[in-house]
Amino acid sequence: MLTVRFRHRLRHETAARARLLTEAGAHADILAPAIGFRGHADEVAAGRDADGRLTVLAGMGAAATPTSARRAGGRAAAAAIAAKRLVLDARELTPDLAAEAAVGASLRAWRFEALKTRPDPDEPKRLAHLDVIVHDKRAAGAIWETLAPGVAGTLFARDLVAEPSNRLTPTLFAARLRALAEDGLKVEIHDAAWLKREGFGALLGVARGSANPPCLAVLRWKGTIDAPPVAFVGKGVTFDTGGVDIKPADRMWEMRADMAGAAAAAGAILALARRRSPAPAVAVLGLVENMIGAEAQRPSDVVRAVDGTTIEVIDTDAEGRLVLSDCLAWTRRAVRPAAMIDLATLTGSIVVALGHHRAGLFASDAALAAQLAAAGEAVDEKLWPMPLEEAYAEALRSDIADVKNCVAERFQPDACHAAAFLKRFAGDTPWAHLDIAGVELRHEADALGPEGASGFGVRLLDRLVSLRFEEEDG
Repeated sequence: MLTVRFRHRLRHETAARARLLTEAGAHADILAPAIGFRGHADEVAAGRDADGRLTVLAGMGAAATPTSARRAGGRAAAAAIAAKRLVLDARELTPDLAAEAAVGASLRAWRFEALKTRPDPDEPKRLAHLDVIVHDKRAAGAIWETLAPGVAGTLFARDLVAEPSNRLTPTLFAARLRALAEDGLKVEIHDAAWLKREGFGALLGVARGSANPPCLAVLRWKGTIDAPPVAFVGKGVTFDTGGVDIKPADRMWEMRADMAGAAAAAGAILALARRRSPAPAVAVLGLVENMIGAEAQRPSDVVRAVDGTTIEVIDTDAEGRLVLSDCLAWTRRAVRPAAMIDLATLTGSIVVALGHHRAGLFASDAALAAQLAAAGEAVDEKLWPMPLEEAYAEALRSDIADVKNCVAERFQPDACHAAAFLKRFAGDTPWAHLDIAGVELRHEADALGPEGASGFGVRLLDRLVSLRFEEEDG
């Protein structure tokens, strides 16, 4: 992770420099007029000073906000990505905004390099050190300490999502999670035999076509508050062929990211542990492959979920909701959480509705939905409320079982049907479902990250916990 330090004055004369400026500050700056820089939001300009040192100006618009500070920090880091060290001049900003600028720079500087065997001369160096110049380094540093765990959790999630599926089978995913015990999390990994004893028939049905066995990972953060935990439930399909209802080959390689919900849930509880959140929490991750094989489940099969519900499998490519149905039902029964939030790359339907800019938000609890939406706006992981009404549940009635996993006809609101299906297994526990299909990967670089894994959901959930669950009365 990028090393971040807050300082009172400029140092490291050989380092690249960047200044964050509002429109008013840009007009007063000596360098800005010379290069036509006006300080508009998302504006960035770079050049060399008389000593040949890279100098970057990043704009924040008429007035600095947390969002504009994050984006300016990220754009400055992107412009200086050829440098290993960057000095970020944030003296125009308050301590909280300076810390947010460091968040943006840290997120933008990430790249997945685990499988690079030799340096590529055309690849820029990875930014390794960031010095942030502020008036009050103690205040800015203290705020950074509350934000840095969310950054670390996001980068942990990105690393998982970027891994190819042969390096991240359910078993290998679980091994990565075991290491989180070093951060104070209690890590439990339950194997296929345990899943069978506990009645995870829906999840095991998805796993039938794969040579790699499934497992359930449970990560627990105790906190200090004597209250039921908040639960993050993640879909962890480490590769999704679609099963017998196989997907088209075009862009199937992206299905290595079908475990992004589980990665986000793990990253979020890691963030809570790193910042020693007082709120108790649990992350429940269903880890499984959806493959094709002689034992693979078929359309029309009926499976039985943890809570006894029988499910007619209409489409084997609607597997994520089967995994989550067991995970939600088990979490509700075994954990008795204060609330459950599930995250899943669940439907192409939500991408049609919202594109790559927002995730879909479905919720049974209005207050939880409002707080999730507010948390998303605050950290640039935006949600959009979607309908969840009885008509969608009615469409899932089965002739031979309690419920079917999707509607067979084309041109159906599958995201809404999937949410209605999941709501059944959440019961009366306050619950929200985040359909993050479309936002789990960046298809082009932006201010907060390069092309590839986004880690969407980690900082959102971290902010939600701080808003709702860190006081004794919940």
